[in-house]
Amino acid sequence: MEPIKVGQYNTLRVNRKVDFGFYLDDGAEGILLPKRFAPPQLAIDDTVTVFVYHDSDNRLIATTQKPNAVVGDIVKLKVVSVTKQGAFLDWGLMKDLFVPASKQVSGMRLGGEYLVKLYIDEMTGRVAATEKVENLMSNDHLTVKEMDMVDLLVYRTSELGYVMIINNQHIGILHGNEVFQPLEIGDRVKGFIKKIRPDNKIDLIVGKPGYAKVEDETEKIIRLLNENNGYLPYNDKSDPTDIYAFFGMSKKAFKMTTGHLYKQKKIQFTQTGIQLIEQ
Repeated sequence: MEPIKVGQYNTLRVNRKVDFGFYLDDGAEGILLPKRFAPPQLAIDDTVTVFVYHDSDNRLIATTQKPNAVVGDIVKLKVVSVTKQGAFLDWGLMKDLFVPASKQVSGMRLGGEYLVKLYIDEMTGRVAATEKVENLMSNDHLTVKEMDMVDLLVYRTSELGYVMIINNQHIGILHGNEVFQPLEIGDRVKGFIKKIRPDNKIDLIVGKPGYAKVEDETEKIIRLLNENNGYLPYNDKSDPTDIYAFFGMSKKAFKMTTGHLYKQKKIQFTQTGIQLIEQ
């Protein structure tokens, strides 16, 4: 059988039942699935998908509870207790997630929320977390190219804007003048690679590139025009913040989209806004 993946989901067979739960086949003595976490009508030889981790006595245990993250994930979690050895985070299971003091950036405080990555501690084999996420990213060998759509995670702010984690692998910059929506540490957004510099530094944009984005936004503008009697008081002279507040898009995207609609003869520009052309 395949090795048990600690800190991950495993699909295992029930090999025996006891008063306090079920033992799942791991090729050895078995992993306990406590009775309170067992699905109704679970029986011997059934298979069940469970999350496997270590309990307080350092024994592997299974649960059907779903944690907020698995090994390899980067996620923002809340501190529920602090000791000299480290901090404990609430990750949705009965046993809290440990962050060693050596894996913290500047010390965690009770009640604070921090962005961490889950890993397996080499000494104990247990799931743990580290706040030193940026050290685990690398741009030495890029798996992305310019104009690729990517998953972005807001890691921290910088003088330039936001430092973003790309596909859980690389680091890039979302420049402040390219941000047209509220962003907080830990937010996940879709974006694309705007530019890769000679030193493998990456510039990012939130949203979709070029006319792929325009095609998504045209329906929104047509809908808003229909909901407002065919007229909206916004044009290329409008303030970018006003455009974003109403349309949820940057001024650049607004101009591209309305230009596209104008060429299709679906709208016309007026001195004070845009007007829907009746078809």
